[in-house]
Amino acid sequence: MGLQELHALIEQNAGFLASSEDYETAQAVILGVPMDYTVSFRPGSRLGPERIREVSYGIEEYSFYLDKSLLERNYYDAGDLALPVGNVAGSLEMVRAGIRHILADGKVPFALGGEHLVSWPIIEAMAEKYPNLAVVHFDAHADLRHDYLGEKFSHATVMRRVAELIGPKNLYQFGIRSGTREERQFAEGHTNTFFNQIHPALSQVMPELRKRPVYISLDIDVVDPAFAPGTGTPEPGGCTSWEIIQAIHHLGSCKVVGFDLVEVSPSFDLSQITAVLGAKILREAILSFIPA
Repeated sequence: MGLQELHALIEQNAGFLASSEDYETAQAVILGVPMDYTVSFRPGSRLGPERIREVSYGIEEYSFYLDKSLLERNYYDAGDLALPVGNVAGSLEMVRAGIRHILADGKVPFALGGEHLVSWPIIEAMAEKYPNLAVVHFDAHADLRHDYLGEKFSHATVMRRVAELIGPKNLYQFGIRSGTREERQFAEGHTNTFFNQIHPALSQVMPELRKRPVYISLDIDVVDPAFAPGTGTPEPGGCTSWEIIQAIHHLGSCKVVGFDLVEVSPSFDLSQITAVLGAKILREAILSFIPA
């Protein structure tokens, strides 16, 4: 594959804090996915990847928590995919192709959304490479609807599609505090769902997760809107910013093969605290999941 094929899909390259200019030697690749076509409440998350990059220069390369620095990691920021605006199927196929290129080159993808539906083609590509994949999902919403307004592919159905793809017992959901009765019943009967909790539930399943490749999908609305107001569907009663950062650190003991951070919506983030939190989460994820 290589950089030329990947760049054929790319619109811009803004560069996250301390990212390398050398794709070939990079261990990980940041990829922006600016899509928010199926959002049902407040659109705008397509601007999330660009804003997270912008505010990343306001934080340090060094993590006090981990005593590690981004300057000790080698990762490349590929920029944003040039998605065909409004074309859901075409955009999902482009995301899938971009992730396949990254995986074929032996690199770990770190995707920035965009709405949560962008996780679907990413996880499809991840499951092709890792048949024993476990998906860890942090979110306020279950996203387990069979369809939403007649559509099977929506930000409200994404984890139902994932459960069907990898098997529901391979899906681990944390922080869930919103959904329909049918979603709750499906979760209770099929997936590993921990309603409105992250810790200590995460510790409970760590022995299982450490045995297999893990993909992490993090919707910023898992965090209480007091800490992260800039999102499309805010849901009060969530975790603190520190609790989600701790969860990332905890998962550092697993074999994490991919990561996405979605639903940061700058239009509703006038203070930029949500984007800054997103940048900090990405920093901690890179330092936790990519070896020096």
